[in-house]
Amino acid sequence: MMPPMLRLGLTGGIGMGKSTVAGMFATRGVPSFNADEEVHRLQAPSGAAIPAIAAAFPGTVSDGVLNRTRLRAIVLADPDRMRELEEIMHPLVRVAQAQFEAQARAEGRPAVLLDIPLLFETGRASAFDKVIVVSCPRETQIERVKRRGLPHGEIEAIIARQMPDAQKRALADYVVETSGTLAQTGSQVDAIFKELNL
Repeated sequence: MMPPMLRLGLTGGIGMGKSTVAGMFATRGVPSFNADEEVHRLQAPSGAAIPAIAAAFPGTVSDGVLNRTRLRAIVLADPDRMRELEEIMHPLVRVAQAQFEAQARAEGRPAVLLDIPLLFETGRASAFDKVIVVSCPRETQIERVKRRGLPHGEIEAIIARQMPDAQKRALADYVVETSGTLAQTGSQVDAIFKELNL
């Protein structure tokens, strides 16, 4: 009988390096599901979330195309509107996540990594066997996000609605520091693999 598949939760603030760490897990044989990427797919032209977003946020969708900048401005300015958007997106993302996990289980994978930025904020940490937090200094975090083209005010607004880094680190089973070299980050990932016998 095969051992149960480990469910690893990956989280951390915006710009902390989650995608880099998820990629390292993937190259070592643990597939990853990225909640943010799934949101982008769902919100792409003809995506499954577009009709509900168009109905709930008039003026944000034109000819089936979402104006992400306009939607982001609305929800960052109003927590109630953010919750309304999350009520649309979260169930759809969880369906895709369940499909991903079922596929990995069918392939006999020993573990999966679920990259969920708001893992602690949404109260989902207990659903995972282990939680890995990706972390770096705040100034490094902000510089990384600026390179994505987001204005400073939006970056601060996004960080403000995320659990503080120190609190996430305290709740984590593992912390991966990403302010060093890629080799140093990879060494930390290897240590997790060794401890989990992956």
